Amino acid sequence: MSSFRSQLTLRRLPRALIVVAVVLGLGVQSWRFITSNDVILDAFTGGMVAALATALGTLPVLFSQRLSDRTQDTLFGFGAGVMLAACAFSLIIPGIAAARSQGMGPWGAGSLVGVSILLGGAMLLAMERLVPHEHFIKGVEGQTARKLRRTWLFVFAIALHNLPEGLAIGVGFAGNDTLRAGALATGIAIQDVPEGLVVAVALLAAGYSRKLSVGLGMASGLVEPVGAVLGAAIIEFSSGMLPWGLGFAGGAMLFVISHEIIPESHRKGHEAWATGGLMVGFVLMMLLDTALG
Repeated sequence: MSSFRSQLTLRRLPRALIVVAVVLGLGVQSWRFITSNDVILDAFTGGMVAALATALGTLPVLFSQRLSDRTQDTLFGFGAGVMLAACAFSLIIPGIAAARSQGMGPWGAGSLVGVSILLGGAMLLAMERLVPHEHFIKGVEGQTARKLRRTWLFVFAIALHNLPEGLAIGVGFAGNDTLRAGALATGIAIQDVPEGLVVAVALLAAGYSRKLSVGLGMASGLVEPVGAVLGAAIIEFSSGMLPWGLGFAGGAMLFVISHEIIPESHRKGHEAWATGGLMVGFVLMMLLDTALG
């Protein structure tokens, strides 16, 4: 019996080595691609800062008790406010300015960015319908959701939430001046700290262990540097897509704000606290954009 197990282990070993080799190869090639262009490298750095902020936000769950519902709703509102201001001041308005700089009139520029906003929202809606995931409120969604483990449903849900933030960072660095893009990345990183905390707390409340809740919360932020590189690469190699990219990222973020964050913050009867958090977050991001942009 032991010899059979040994043979089985030896048979599996080459497959494991192949997987490791493929992963390492892809990692090396990806790093070469990222470092080959300063804009893409800046976008990757901004995405990693946001990911680290998310990871930092999860750490209190290892040591503290459960957050009150009022605190969670206030933090959700704060994150929604930061994202809403980032959409307006760092994505949509610069997108209109970029379209005008390409020779379009005010109506044409506004229409172009408006259509791109709708496309961004439509993409998130389609992904939400097709990709299996689980809301903290509504339960499972997606075509094959009930066939997957609940842990992975939460992971997919968080990834859907964070992807637009990464895209926004990447498009921002590819299209805006460095200071304005830095303000956008800073604002997203600031709201990622309480967001990481709330996600980890929600996973803990759903029955996961503290370590697993923190681990999944940290992993959720890794979507952001991937999205940042993707967004920056598309705009960097096709500058005419800048107005479309800025509007698209803004529309994707608006969808997340309206469809996920605000309803989540209002479901437990603390709407006033959530609204107060939203207004504080909006003002903070506005000040960051004004001061740094």
